[in-house]
Amino acid sequence: MNRFLASALLALATTAAQAGDVATYPDRPIRMLLPFSAGGGGDILGRLLAERFAAQLKQPVVVENKPGAAGTIGTHAVATAAPDGYTIMIGGMSTHQLAPATYTKLPYDPVRDFQSLGAIGNSSIVMIAANQYPANNLKELIALSRKDKTPIQYASWGAGSTGHFCGEVLSQKSGIPMQHVPYKGTSQIVTDILGNHISVGFVDMVTATPFVKEGKVKALAVCTRRSPSLPNVASYQEQGVDFDRELTWVMYVPAKTPKPIVEKLSRVLETTLKEPDVVNKLLSLGITAKYVPGPEQQAVNARDIPMWKAIATQANIKLD
Repeated sequence: MNRFLASALLALATTAAQAGDVATYPDRPIRMLLPFSAGGGGDILGRLLAERFAAQLKQPVVVENKPGAAGTIGTHAVATAAPDGYTIMIGGMSTHQLAPATYTKLPYDPVRDFQSLGAIGNSSIVMIAANQYPANNLKELIALSRKDKTPIQYASWGAGSTGHFCGEVLSQKSGIPMQHVPYKGTSQIVTDILGNHISVGFVDMVTATPFVKEGKVKALAVCTRRSPSLPNVASYQEQGVDFDRELTWVMYVPAKTPKPIVEKLSRVLETTLKEPDVVNKLLSLGITAKYVPGPEQQAVNARDIPMWKAIATQANIKLD
């Protein structure tokens, strides 16, 4: 009986302490962990949101870059962090949908180990080509492949990347053979396309947009939806490739973070994404701001992971 009473009192004290923590949250700096390298689009996005969160929460939001293994190292660190609201992260397709589709031993569960605060917005990937390349759109590219009867070589910024999957989706949906050439980054892809070392490649919107607008390269399509950053470039679906999924940036906290804290952070995110200057800055990164509540985004992740796994299996994309 004494042990039972002691356990009950301990549980009551713990609950009271947690309630107090929630009531005063946040009372110290928050860490925003970014599983991306400094200077890239994800890093710029994270620092922008960290600044706005700090202003609303009246506490510093300290950005920490933890890249590596296609974002899985930093994402795992968040999955194992204390669920107290003092560790948040920005993830995307690569961390929460493509990684579980490609890694044979992923150290986290993308649905069970996280609570989504909500979607931030959607971005697109651009398929670019050298100006002298004979195809100007997907219809011409597909016709060229069938005429030459040789695989089309395409570059992306690494095995299992969103660009890699965009190429495999095109291959599987159109029936044309495509050969993936992995690069370490998007800037080198553009350099090699300009130097005629490779004809086509997939790069992010931030990298592609200035080169396309200046006429240095041409855009054949956007994967998967038309982007306001390059409004004249048609999407996969519009060009007859039957595939339409949003490529979404999402904010997460560890699973079991107290509901009041999740709700408070979610409100801050939703409010931030309504600020006109934030919307414009996201557009400059090729991101269309679109808040989606956390539970809805969790459901999207759970729904789409099997689809990406099927694509990875057919393309034999496996990472250790």
